[in-house]
Amino acid sequence: MCMTNSTPAHGQATGRANQQGAGTSSDITSALQETRVFAPKDAKELGFPCWHIASLAEYKRLHERSVADPEGFWSGEARRLSWFRDWDDVMSWHAPDAKWFVGGKINACYNCVDRHVQAGFGDETAIIWEGEPMGVRTSHVAPGSSYAKEPEIRRISYRELQAKVSQFANMLKRLGVQKGDVVTIYMPMIPELAYAMLACARIGVPHSVIFGGFAHTAISERVQDANSKVIITADGGYRRGEVLVLQKSVDDAVNALANQGHIVNHVLVVRHTSHQVPSERFESGETPANINNKGTKYHWYDQMMPLVTDACPCAEMESEDMLFLLYTSGSTGKPKGIMHTTGGYLTFVNTTARLTFNLIPDSGQLFWCSADIGWVTGHSYVLYGPLMNRVPTLMYEGAPNFPANDRFWDIIERHKVTQFYTAPTAIRTFMKWGDDLPAKHNMSSLKLLGSVGEPINPEAWIWYNEHIGKGNCPIVDTYWQTETGGHVVTPLPGATPTKPGSCTLPMLGIDAAIVNEAGQEIGANKGGLFVIRKPWPGMLRGVYGNRERFVSSYWGRIKDPATGEPYYFSADGARRDEDGYFWIQGRIDDVIKVSGHLLGTMEVESALVSHPAVAEAAVVGMPHEVKGNAICAFVTLRPNWLTKNGRQPDEALRKELTAHVGKEVGALAKPDQIRFADGLPKTRSGKIMRRLLRDVAAGVEKITQDTTTLEDFSVVSKLRADEE
Repeated sequence: MCMTNSTPAHGQATGRANQQGAGTSSDITSALQETRVFAPKDAKELGFPCWHIASLAEYKRLHERSVADPEGFWSGEARRLSWFRDWDDVMSWHAPDAKWFVGGKINACYNCVDRHVQAGFGDETAIIWEGEPMGVRTSHVAPGSSYAKEPEIRRISYRELQAKVSQFANMLKRLGVQKGDVVTIYMPMIPELAYAMLACARIGVPHSVIFGGFAHTAISERVQDANSKVIITADGGYRRGEVLVLQKSVDDAVNALANQGHIVNHVLVVRHTSHQVPSERFESGETPANINNKGTKYHWYDQMMPLVTDACPCAEMESEDMLFLLYTSGSTGKPKGIMHTTGGYLTFVNTTARLTFNLIPDSGQLFWCSADIGWVTGHSYVLYGPLMNRVPTLMYEGAPNFPANDRFWDIIERHKVTQFYTAPTAIRTFMKWGDDLPAKHNMSSLKLLGSVGEPINPEAWIWYNEHIGKGNCPIVDTYWQTETGGHVVTPLPGATPTKPGSCTLPMLGIDAAIVNEAGQEIGANKGGLFVIRKPWPGMLRGVYGNRERFVSSYWGRIKDPATGEPYYFSADGARRDEDGYFWIQGRIDDVIKVSGHLLGTMEVESALVSHPAVAEAAVVGMPHEVKGNAICAFVTLRPNWLTKNGRQPDEALRKELTAHVGKEVGALAKPDQIRFADGLPKTRSGKIMRRLLRDVAAGVEKITQDTTTLEDFSVVSKLRADEE
């Protein structure tokens, strides 16, 4: 139901934090408790026609029903989609294997594109794409502005999207792609990436998207694991004003694979940057060429397009047919190919996108998730979620700081973005760049803000609220994983009072709990293990080609103490407060055991970031003769604060920060070392790589861990040099 909320405007409770007692030795000590609370606002006051769920009481009633009768609830949600054939059974569950909407037939592309065209919405905008490079000077931009030149912008209607996707699908058929194949996609954030994914879905072929920035070793590893024979790529992409040559990485991967006996049959290349980077593989008009003499043929996308029609029917897929593979790196071992199937994933993402972001078609909304489609956030909330809900989605190829540090705010202002979804690491970077940059831009179009990727520090939440949302936008701090398919704990903007740093309450249909190793639910404000006790439609169906890893990683550790049935184990530590709100404390691997107490890194980091000098912090354990482990904090500072206050990154500031943590969290959490840094090692999706920091803190001479996903290795080198 969509109705107007009459909840009063948000209020703020005073106070910062108080210390909680430690749990047992098997529990994670919970030390930080946020007391500020922001109540939901009236929908029309914010410019929404209504809220899908309009009060906390309504949420609680619906959640209770959805968990008590998951089949009834999810059956109703699935009927919001278009099915070629109804299902025979809503769910089949033989732990740990779930099947949803068994016997039903559906197509992802049809639900994202065709049904909207058939309903008369073909001329509506589906995707707005903006490139990073700035183009020709325009008259309406102030002289001297960083944006005196405009970027390339493409607006793609549902009708055009249908035609482009159909042509792309016919190209894949021409290359011999058929059911059972996995198509690998390695591209920048350009419209052709969306066409490629939807084309695969249209003809019933799983896609495996690899982030367009990984090295050739990561590509070859994923291609080989998926037994993929076709790669779709681009000659290059843009990042911070420079061209990244993607095709060379594919060439190297293809040749490395051939030497191992794995032949990639076809590579399809989109011409995106070739006007700047001459290709070694093609001449204009050249026919497909065998470039490695081992069977791989290369094709230009723009040369194949005229050879195929724009008419291609949608395949009727079984609900449990695989929609995509997405590789996620474990802390050890090779990447895991997470398998998601069609009917369940679409149902879950359609529901979570609609409810979390209050997506409403025909209401002037423009949704922007800044994630790359190479990550699950991009799959679910750049592409599939918005398109299924018929709300236009914005794609941006490029960095947030080109040509200047306010590029994101410029994009929001020019396009009039209404919902903005980004990562805490980006928010902390924006804080470091200064409050004056967002203040230059009119972002009054914004109605809702979101956070994704890792727990958000309370002070970053407050900054996001004040400087981007101007105190008017609900913030949905979403918790989920590649494996869950979509949001599993999140505020609902019309229903949930929010607390900075908390992902609040479970999504409808999600039976989440905090338990100990024995599977017993634990009390308020005691840290434990986050689990989901019942199956849900968006859950992973397996690890591709590795049944044992699927069972041991997710279903082998925590069990129902009464029945022995396995729970889904997230590998995250968390606690629930007295209101039932969830607080994610970080990966179990990142927990630090100090003097017999297990401390979550998130709470110590949040305390550090709450100091006005600190832009970002990462906390790890390091060996200690007496305590077992000591706390080492890597801290980046806010240059504007240092200049304004005449301070330096010196011993006095270290002592001040140490005392600040003691005041905010407690003496147990005081860092033993604070190391100032220019930057922190992060994955290409923006997550801090704490395992590398553990090696640096411990003085490990040679980094032997997998650094495939590391964005900038020079950051680690600089940290090690500073240590010496």
